Amino acid sequence: MSEGPGTGGSADTSGRAGIPDAAGIPSTAHTIAILGAGGDLTERLLLPGLGQVVDAGRDVELRLVGAARTPQSREDWQGLVRRSLEAAGVSPHTVRTLASTAEFVPTDASDPAELKALLDACSTSPVLYIALPPSMGHKVAAALAQIELPPELLVAIEKPFGDDLADAEALNRELAEALAPSGGAEGRLWRIDHFLGNATVHGMLGLRFGNALLESAWNRDTVEKVEIVYDEELGLEGRAAFYDHTGALRDMLQSHLLMVLALTAMERPDAVTSASVHARVAEVLGAVRVWRDDPSTARRARYTEGRVDDRFFPSYADEPDVDGARGTETLAQVLLQVDVPRWEGVPFVLRSGKAIGSPRAEVALHFRAASPPAGIAAPADSPGGTVLRISLKNGDVDLDLLVHGSATPDALERIPLEARPGEPELGAYAQVLAGILQRDTLPSVPGDVAEQCWRIVTPILSAWAAGETPLEEYSAGSAGPTGW
Repeated sequence: MSEGPGTGGSADTSGRAGIPDAAGIPSTAHTIAILGAGGDLTERLLLPGLGQVVDAGRDVELRLVGAARTPQSREDWQGLVRRSLEAAGVSPHTVRTLASTAEFVPTDASDPAELKALLDACSTSPVLYIALPPSMGHKVAAALAQIELPPELLVAIEKPFGDDLADAEALNRELAEALAPSGGAEGRLWRIDHFLGNATVHGMLGLRFGNALLESAWNRDTVEKVEIVYDEELGLEGRAAFYDHTGALRDMLQSHLLMVLALTAMERPDAVTSASVHARVAEVLGAVRVWRDDPSTARRARYTEGRVDDRFFPSYADEPDVDGARGTETLAQVLLQVDVPRWEGVPFVLRSGKAIGSPRAEVALHFRAASPPAGIAAPADSPGGTVLRISLKNGDVDLDLLVHGSATPDALERIPLEARPGEPELGAYAQVLAGILQRDTLPSVPGDVAEQCWRIVTPILSAWAAGETPLEEYSAGSAGPTGW
């Protein structure tokens, strides 16, 4: 395992460590410059993920430089790094080395001179991590375009990538022009979606294409409906300022769940490489549209007061930092179709909500019901066919089969078959971060894919903005509005 930040010999004699050597292999010494270092995402996900990468012994040496418009002392930043890593269970050695070498540089991300000073403070190969509100992406791109960039600079940007289709197209163009005016920016830019951690990608593709039984049944002839659901018990958790301008559709469906749909519906790639998988993802998302081109098939709602277990939730409109008149949804459900022969006529239901009393995070393939011969009855309490459920939390697989009943010989009963894969070495966020440091673009969202995701939801957003879809309500702790 690496001895930690600032140790070992990765620096070359030409200056900053990390510039590719004669063999074209980049160094493993990186400085992560975090724009938005004081934000919740940095403390809750980014820092723990980086700590996991170092703990895993991936031969990566890291230094951390925090950056934010509001100044803070080096000691305060180091304290935040230490608390975040300790809370995540990172090893004491990694906590000590990452925290003790962490630096803070007050930075206005829209100021070219200050952004250059931040990059100059990176003693090893820099990764600029943009953990800022979506509107700041344009300002960072404009500032980058005005300064000379280190040749080894990599850039990571958090979702949502843009605010709508036109905004995403503009942001793609601006970042490409800033990072590589002559082309090739995709190899230096990671659009972050931790749902694309390698365990998810490899897990879904391995399950599909590693099992002939499933691969042969993964089509319209046997699948009646596909659900991709991420309902959670959590509420705003201090993120109201972000969430109230975003909502469930933009926050979860437009990015995360559409990428899961792509992995579920795509055709077989030639290999599990970024080029092959990204091509298949783009191909299938290009064939996705709102069910029968009818935006009214999409639904939206927000929670009213209630309890989730022992926790009380006020009505969403009464939450701190929420503008109730904005009409932000906390639950969104859309119905999509995939216009390829494999999935013709099969509805794909994408749904995500907050403060749900019966949380689900899964892909569920509902297979068509069989017709047993006379004398064998389907279970009356759970009609329908076999269901395959793939957890989006831990990769668990459950297959509900109808088998000969033990109590009633002439009736079938539903029995689950369970598969519990082992825990991956790295959490989802750490997997994506490791991909950046190893220059693996597989867990990055390509620019054209980000634009396709916005194209798909644009008719729904337009209908909602025009007030054509009612904003329904559900009690916190319920499963959603009655009738959904």
